[in-house]
Amino acid sequence: MKAPEQFDPSKPSANSSVPPSMKQSAKSPAIPAGTPTITQNHKRTAQADNKPFQWQFLLPKNWGIWLLFLIMLPMIYLPLRWQFWLGRKLGILIYKAAGSRRRDTLTNLKLAFPEKPAAERELMAKQVFVNQGIGVFETLCAWFRPNIFTRTVSISGLQHIVNAQNEQRPVILLGAHYTMLDLGGLLCAQFFPVDCMYRTQNNPLLDWFIYNGRTNIFGKQISSRDMRSLVTSIKAGHVIWYSPDQDYGLKQGVMAPFFGVPAATITASRRMAKLGSKAKPPAVMALHTYRQTPDNLPRGKRPHYHLTITPELDNYPSKDEVADATRVNEVLEGLIRIDPTQWMWFHRRFKHGPNGRTDIYK
Repeated sequence: MKAPEQFDPSKPSANSSVPPSMKQSAKSPAIPAGTPTITQNHKRTAQADNKPFQWQFLLPKNWGIWLLFLIMLPMIYLPLRWQFWLGRKLGILIYKAAGSRRRDTLTNLKLAFPEKPAAERELMAKQVFVNQGIGVFETLCAWFRPNIFTRTVSISGLQHIVNAQNEQRPVILLGAHYTMLDLGGLLCAQFFPVDCMYRTQNNPLLDWFIYNGRTNIFGKQISSRDMRSLVTSIKAGHVIWYSPDQDYGLKQGVMAPFFGVPAATITASRRMAKLGSKAKPPAVMALHTYRQTPDNLPRGKRPHYHLTITPELDNYPSKDEVADATRVNEVLEGLIRIDPTQWMWFHRRFKHGPNGRTDIYK
């Protein structure tokens, strides 16, 4: 089931085949004079250095990535409404062309929503790719053109972070892989500085692009293998964004239900919650980032995004790691259900079972 206001790629509107550049344009509502821009209001714990350029990035094996960026980057200077239109087209193209990712998405949705008809799950899958296509532009703009998002965000639950920070406690903010992933970080930084945990990309050039883009958003980017930096941020009382919603097997996780399906669930957040001062332990809460505006953005309108911070998890961690993993999954599942199509269902979330890898994606 997709959100009522979302674009349905299987039923193009009468104007969907006409590029926005050929339609009558309308200016977005004026931003009042004196309103702080995103960059003026940006909060961070530090300004991280960029990773250095390496000459190996120019080798022929990387030319495809360079070509992709050379095509995409100029497009972020188009109006957001046009970017959304291009993002929808990109998402539909990838849905049709990326057979493996499409099948993985449909498999995940069948497992998570068995009560829905196959046709409805297919519409949901298409919308996932549409949202991700738009998310590509949202991410690039968050990195290189952040002020386009001035006056586009609201937040609920901010008091939970404020209260923890007033008590001089660090915060472990449990996020998820939503399609507006990096934009969510940028919008959070309008209200509080945030560090993030990350996993290094397999391709060094892609890792260089992503890491350096995120230096414009986060105070620190902490490698999942760099426990020393993590402990330093926790002892400094920072807010640390960590996403525990992917399947990394059972070496550092347990099986816990996710959308009613047994899923390998990493327990790092549980270990993180034990770091730092015993007198002022980290407060663990969850974050939801959500684009409320229709993806076929009306003329003269800016998009709107909403951030939700949940209350702190009580008695976390407990003595039962399976119960803790189940609680985290339940919280994230409840947030994802606000609009399931804005979560990245094309990841193989259920690739591991109690006895190792499964064959459900074959």
